[in-house]
Amino acid sequence: MPTPIDSLLPAHLVIASRESALALWQSEHIAARLKELYPSIDIRILGMTTQGDRILDTALSKIGGKGLFVKELETALLERRADIAVHSIKDVPMNPADEFTLAAIGEREDPHDALVSNHYSSLGDLPQGARVGTSSLRRECQLRARFPHLVIEALRGNVQTRLRKLDEGRYDAIILAAAGLKRLGLEKRIRQQLPPELSLPAVGQGALGIECLAERSDLIQLLAPLNHADSAACIRAERSMSRHLGGSCQVPLGGYAQISGETITLRGFVAEIDGSRILSDQVSGTRDDAEALGAELAQRLIAQGADKILAALAL
Repeated sequence: MPTPIDSLLPAHLVIASRESALALWQSEHIAARLKELYPSIDIRILGMTTQGDRILDTALSKIGGKGLFVKELETALLERRADIAVHSIKDVPMNPADEFTLAAIGEREDPHDALVSNHYSSLGDLPQGARVGTSSLRRECQLRARFPHLVIEALRGNVQTRLRKLDEGRYDAIILAAAGLKRLGLEKRIRQQLPPELSLPAVGQGALGIECLAERSDLIQLLAPLNHADSAACIRAERSMSRHLGGSCQVPLGGYAQISGETITLRGFVAEIDGSRILSDQVSGTRDDAEALGAELAQRLIAQGADKILAALAL
Protein backbone atom coordinates (compact mmCIF):
# COMPACT_ATOMS: atom_id res chain seq x y z
CA MET A 1 0.00 0.00 0.00
CA PRO A 2 1.42 3.46 -0.88
CA THR A 3 2.72 5.53 2.02
CA PRO A 4 2.11 9.29 2.40
CA ILE A 5 5.61 10.04 1.15
CA ASP A 6 4.92 8.22 -2.12
CA SER A 7 2.48 10.89 -3.23
CA LEU A 8 5.13 13.57 -2.64
CA LEU A 9 7.98 11.94 -4.54
CA PRO A 10 9.38 14.15 -7.28
CA ALA A 11 10.17 12.65 -10.67
CA HIS A 12 13.58 14.32 -10.67
CA LEU A 13 16.00 15.50 -7.99
CA VAL A 14 19.07 17.68 -8.56
CA ILE A 15 21.90 17.70 -5.99
CA ALA A 16 24.19 20.74 -5.93
CA SER A 17 27.79 19.78 -5.17
CA ARG A 18 31.28 21.20 -5.28
CA GLU A 19 33.36 19.57 -8.01
CA SER A 20 36.25 18.28 -5.93
CA ALA A 21 36.65 14.51 -5.84
CA LEU A 22 35.68 14.40 -2.17
CA ALA A 23 32.60 16.59 -2.59
CA LEU A 24 31.43 14.53 -5.56
CA TRP A 25 31.97 11.33 -3.57
CA GLN A 26 29.82 12.76 -0.80
CA SER A 27 27.04 13.79 -3.18
CA GLU A 28 27.15 10.45 -4.99
CA HIS A 29 26.94 8.71 -1.60
CA ILE A 30 23.79 10.66 -0.71
CA ALA A 31 22.38 10.05 -4.20
CA ALA A 32 22.90 6.30 -3.75
CA ARG A 33 21.17 6.37 -0.34
CA LEU A 34 18.22 8.23 -1.82
CA LYS A 35 18.05 5.83 -4.77
CA GLU A 36 17.83 2.91 -2.33
CA LEU A 37 14.92 4.60 -0.59
CA TYR A 38 13.18 5.98 -3.68
CA PRO A 39 14.10 3.95 -6.79
CA SER A 40 11.68 5.84 -9.02
CA ILE A 41 13.41 9.21 -8.65
CA ASP A 42 15.81 10.30 -11.39
CA ILE A 43 18.75 11.87 -9.49
CA ARG A 44 21.33 14.16 -11.08
CA ILE A 45 24.36 15.92 -9.58
CA LEU A 46 25.04 19.54 -10.52
CA GLY A 47 28.77 20.11 -10.09
CA MET A 48 29.81 23.65 -9.22
CA THR A 49 33.02 25.55 -8.48
CA THR A 50 32.73 27.78 -5.42
CA GLN A 51 34.69 30.90 -4.52
CA GLY A 52 36.48 28.89 -1.84
CA ASP A 53 37.67 26.49 -4.55
CA ARG A 54 38.87 29.28 -6.82
CA ILE A 55 40.92 31.27 -4.31
CA LEU A 56 43.78 28.99 -3.30
CA ASP A 57 46.60 31.46 -2.58
CA THR A 58 45.05 33.02 0.54
CA ALA A 59 44.10 31.53 3.89
CA LEU A 60 40.36 30.97 4.36
CA SER A 61 40.52 32.99 7.57
CA LYS A 62 41.47 36.05 5.48
CA ILE A 63 38.87 35.78 2.71
CA GLY A 64 35.64 35.09 4.54
CA GLY A 65 35.86 31.58 5.94
CA LYS A 66 34.42 28.27 4.90
CA GLY A 67 31.06 29.80 4.02
CA LEU A 68 32.72 30.46 0.66
CA PHE A 69 32.29 26.74 -0.07
CA VAL A 70 28.48 26.85 0.21
CA LYS A 71 27.33 30.21 -1.19
CA GLU A 72 27.12 29.18 -4.85
CA LEU A 73 25.33 25.96 -3.92
CA GLU A 74 22.76 27.90 -1.92
CA THR A 75 22.26 30.26 -4.87
CA ALA A 76 21.46 27.21 -7.00
CA LEU A 77 18.80 26.23 -4.45
CA LEU A 78 17.27 29.72 -4.47
CA GLU A 79 17.21 29.78 -8.27
CA ARG A 80 15.66 26.28 -8.34
CA ARG A 81 18.53 24.92 -10.42
CA ALA A 82 19.02 22.36 -7.63
CA ASP A 83 16.74 20.82 -5.03
CA ILE A 84 19.25 19.92 -2.32
CA ALA A 85 22.91 20.58 -1.58
CA VAL A 86 25.36 18.23 0.14
CA HIS A 87 27.97 19.83 2.39
CA SER A 88 30.69 18.85 4.79
CA ILE A 89 29.09 20.16 7.97
CA LYS A 90 32.30 21.88 9.05
CA ASP A 91 31.97 24.11 5.95
CA VAL A 92 28.45 25.28 6.82
CA PRO A 93 28.24 28.70 8.56
CA MET A 94 26.95 28.60 12.13
CA ASN A 95 24.14 31.03 11.34
CA PRO A 96 22.67 30.06 7.97
CA ALA A 97 20.14 32.34 6.31
CA ASP A 98 16.50 31.79 7.20
CA GLU A 99 15.72 30.62 3.66
CA PHE A 100 17.67 27.40 4.21
CA THR A 101 17.54 24.41 6.53
CA LEU A 102 19.75 21.43 7.22
CA ALA A 103 17.13 18.77 6.62
CA ALA A 104 19.35 15.83 7.55
CA ILE A 105 22.72 15.02 9.11
CA GLY A 106 24.21 11.78 7.82
CA GLU A 107 25.98 9.24 9.99
CA ARG A 108 29.35 10.64 10.96
CA GLU A 109 32.56 9.20 9.54
CA ASP A 110 35.79 9.22 11.58
CA PRO A 111 35.94 12.78 13.03
CA HIS A 112 39.65 12.80 13.89
CA ASP A 113 42.56 14.62 12.31
CA ALA A 114 45.23 12.51 10.65
CA LEU A 115 48.97 12.89 10.14
CA VAL A 116 50.15 12.12 6.62
CA SER A 117 53.88 11.87 5.99
CA ASN A 118 56.23 9.99 3.71
CA HIS A 119 59.02 9.82 6.28
CA TYR A 120 57.59 10.04 9.81
CA SER A 121 55.07 7.85 11.59
CA SER A 122 53.88 10.26 14.28
CA LEU A 123 53.96 13.90 15.33
CA GLY A 124 56.41 12.92 18.05
CA ASP A 125 58.85 11.66 15.44
CA LEU A 126 59.07 14.96 13.57
CA PRO A 127 62.47 16.62 14.14
CA GLN A 128 63.30 20.22 14.99
CA GLY A 129 62.27 22.52 12.14
CA ALA A 130 60.13 19.95 10.32
CA ARG A 131 57.58 21.64 8.05
CA VAL A 132 53.95 20.74 8.71
CA GLY A 133 51.22 21.91 6.34
CA THR A 134 47.71 22.76 7.48
CA SER A 135 44.95 25.11 6.40
CA SER A 136 43.36 25.32 9.84
CA LEU A 137 43.94 27.81 12.65
CA ARG A 138 42.46 25.17 14.98
CA ARG A 139 45.12 22.65 14.01
CA GLU A 140 47.86 25.28 13.95
CA CYS A 141 47.34 26.52 17.50
CA GLN A 142 47.22 22.97 18.91
CA LEU A 143 50.39 22.02 17.06
CA ARG A 144 52.21 25.14 18.21
CA ALA A 145 51.21 24.50 21.81
CA ARG A 146 52.29 20.86 21.91
CA PHE A 147 55.11 20.79 19.34
CA PRO A 148 56.75 24.23 19.39
CA HIS A 149 59.80 22.92 17.52
CA LEU A 150 57.78 22.40 14.34
CA VAL A 151 57.38 24.95 11.53
CA ILE A 152 53.71 25.36 10.60
CA GLU A 153 53.12 26.39 6.99
CA ALA A 154 49.91 27.22 5.10
CA LEU A 155 48.38 24.51 2.92
CA ARG A 156 45.31 24.99 0.70
CA GLY A 157 43.64 22.93 -2.01
CA ASN A 158 41.61 19.75 -2.24
CA VAL A 159 42.81 16.47 -0.76
CA GLN A 160 44.67 15.38 -3.91
CA THR A 161 46.37 18.76 -4.26
CA ARG A 162 47.55 18.70 -0.65
CA LEU A 163 48.90 15.16 -1.02
CA ARG A 164 50.71 16.13 -4.22
CA LYS A 165 52.39 19.07 -2.46
CA LEU A 166 53.53 16.68 0.28
CA ASP A 167 54.84 14.18 -2.25
CA GLU A 168 56.74 16.95 -4.04
CA GLY A 169 58.69 17.52 -0.84
CA ARG A 170 57.24 20.91 0.11
CA TYR A 171 56.31 19.57 3.56
CA ASP A 172 57.60 16.92 5.92
CA ALA A 173 54.04 16.15 7.02
CA ILE A 174 50.54 17.48 6.58
CA ILE A 175 47.40 17.26 8.70
CA LEU A 176 44.13 16.30 7.03
CA ALA A 177 40.72 15.11 8.16
CA ALA A 178 40.70 11.33 8.44
CA ALA A 179 37.14 11.23 7.07
CA GLY A 180 38.09 12.67 3.70
CA LEU A 181 41.00 10.28 3.27
CA LYS A 182 38.84 7.28 4.15
CA ARG A 183 35.99 8.33 1.85
CA LEU A 184 38.43 8.60 -1.05
CA GLY A 185 40.00 5.22 -0.32
CA LEU A 186 43.24 6.84 0.82
CA GLU A 187 43.28 5.56 4.39
CA LYS A 188 46.68 3.91 3.77
CA ARG A 189 48.18 7.40 3.62
CA ILE A 190 47.32 7.92 7.31
CA ARG A 191 50.42 7.49 9.48
CA GLN A 192 48.83 8.56 12.75
CA GLN A 193 45.23 9.16 13.73
CA LEU A 194 45.45 12.09 16.13
CA PRO A 195 43.50 11.59 19.36
CA PRO A 196 41.39 14.51 20.63
CA GLU A 197 44.00 15.10 23.33
CA LEU A 198 46.49 16.04 20.61
CA SER A 199 44.13 17.64 18.10
CA LEU A 200 40.52 18.24 19.09
CA PRO A 201 38.44 17.97 15.91
CA ALA A 202 36.65 20.80 14.15
CA VAL A 203 32.99 21.37 14.84
CA GLY A 204 31.06 18.98 12.58
CA GLN A 205 34.16 17.26 11.19
CA GLY A 206 33.35 13.98 9.44
CA ALA A 207 29.60 14.63 9.11
CA LEU A 208 27.59 15.42 5.99
CA GLY A 209 24.68 17.84 5.95
CA ILE A 210 21.89 17.91 3.40
CA GLU A 211 20.48 21.38 2.84
CA CYS A 212 17.32 22.53 1.12
CA LEU A 213 15.03 25.54 1.14
CA ALA A 214 13.18 25.84 4.44
CA GLU A 215 9.87 26.11 2.57
CA ARG A 216 10.34 22.73 0.88
CA SER A 217 8.40 20.58 3.36
CA ASP A 218 8.21 17.85 0.71
CA LEU A 219 12.01 17.56 0.58
CA ILE A 220 12.36 17.78 4.35
CA GLN A 221 10.05 14.77 4.67
CA LEU A 222 11.82 12.92 1.86
CA LEU A 223 15.24 13.44 3.48
CA ALA A 224 14.17 12.52 7.03
CA PRO A 225 15.25 8.84 6.76
CA LEU A 226 18.83 9.96 6.08
CA ASN A 227 19.09 11.78 9.40
CA HIS A 228 21.29 9.89 11.89
CA ALA A 229 20.01 10.73 15.36
CA ASP A 230 23.25 10.29 17.32
CA SER A 231 25.36 12.17 14.79
CA ALA A 232 22.76 14.94 14.57
CA ALA A 233 22.70 15.37 18.36
CA CYS A 234 26.50 15.64 18.50
CA ILE A 235 26.53 18.15 15.66
CA ARG A 236 23.83 20.25 17.31
CA ALA A 237 25.87 20.42 20.51
CA GLU A 238 29.09 21.33 18.70
CA ARG A 239 27.49 23.94 16.47
CA SER A 240 25.65 25.48 19.42
CA MET A 241 28.95 25.94 21.24
CA SER A 242 30.59 27.47 18.20
CA ARG A 243 27.61 29.71 17.45
CA HIS A 244 27.59 31.11 20.99
CA LEU A 245 31.31 31.82 20.65
CA GLY A 246 30.95 33.42 17.23
CA GLY A 247 32.96 30.58 15.69
CA SER A 248 34.33 30.76 12.16
CA CYS A 249 37.56 30.11 10.25
CA GLN A 250 38.92 33.27 11.84
CA VAL A 251 38.61 31.74 15.32
CA PRO A 252 40.92 28.92 16.51
CA LEU A 253 38.44 26.71 18.30
CA GLY A 254 37.47 23.05 18.35
CA GLY A 255 34.43 21.16 19.50
CA TYR A 256 33.81 17.44 19.72
CA ALA A 257 30.78 15.63 21.15
CA GLN A 258 30.38 11.91 21.82
CA ILE A 259 27.36 9.88 22.90
CA SER A 260 27.39 6.96 25.33
CA GLY A 261 23.94 5.56 26.02
CA GLU A 262 21.76 8.58 26.67
CA THR A 263 24.64 10.79 27.77
CA ILE A 264 26.33 13.27 25.47
CA THR A 265 29.74 14.69 26.40
CA LEU A 266 31.00 17.81 24.68
CA ARG A 267 34.59 19.03 24.76
CA GLY A 268 35.70 22.38 23.42
CA PHE A 269 38.50 24.92 23.38
CA VAL A 270 39.37 28.44 22.29
CA ALA A 271 43.00 29.43 21.82
CA GLU A 272 45.50 32.06 20.85
CA ILE A 273 46.70 31.37 17.32
CA ASP A 274 50.29 30.92 18.50
CA GLY A 275 49.18 28.27 21.01
CA SER A 276 50.43 30.30 23.97
CA ARG A 277 47.03 30.01 25.65
CA ILE A 278 44.41 27.30 25.23
CA LEU A 279 41.17 27.48 27.22
CA SER A 280 39.33 24.15 27.38
CA ASP A 281 36.46 22.54 29.24
CA GLN A 282 33.77 19.90 28.86
CA VAL A 283 30.14 19.33 29.80
CA SER A 284 27.82 16.31 29.87
CA GLY A 285 24.06 15.84 29.78
CA THR A 286 21.27 14.09 27.90
CA ARG A 287 21.09 14.10 24.13
CA ASP A 288 17.85 16.09 24.35
CA ASP A 289 19.90 18.89 25.89
CA ALA A 290 22.45 18.99 23.07
CA GLU A 291 22.02 22.65 22.13
CA ALA A 292 21.80 23.76 25.76
CA LEU A 293 25.05 21.91 26.47
CA GLY A 294 26.73 23.78 23.66
CA ALA A 295 25.60 27.09 25.10
CA GLU A 296 26.74 26.03 28.59
CA LEU A 297 30.21 25.08 27.37
CA ALA A 298 30.53 28.36 25.50
CA GLN A 299 29.70 30.25 28.68
CA ARG A 300 32.25 28.23 30.66
CA LEU A 301 34.94 29.12 28.13
CA ILE A 302 33.90 32.76 28.19
CA ALA A 303 34.19 32.71 31.98
CA GLN A 304 37.82 31.56 31.52
CA GLY A 305 38.51 34.49 29.22
CA ALA A 306 37.59 33.21 25.77
CA ASP A 307 35.70 36.46 25.08
CA LYS A 308 38.94 38.42 25.43
CA ILE A 309 40.75 36.11 23.00
CA LEU A 310 37.88 36.38 20.53
CA ALA A 311 37.72 40.17 20.86
CA ALA A 312 41.45 40.48 20.17
CA LEU A 313 41.15 38.28 17.07
CA ALA A 314 38.34 40.47 15.74
CA LEU A 315 40.56 43.59 15.74
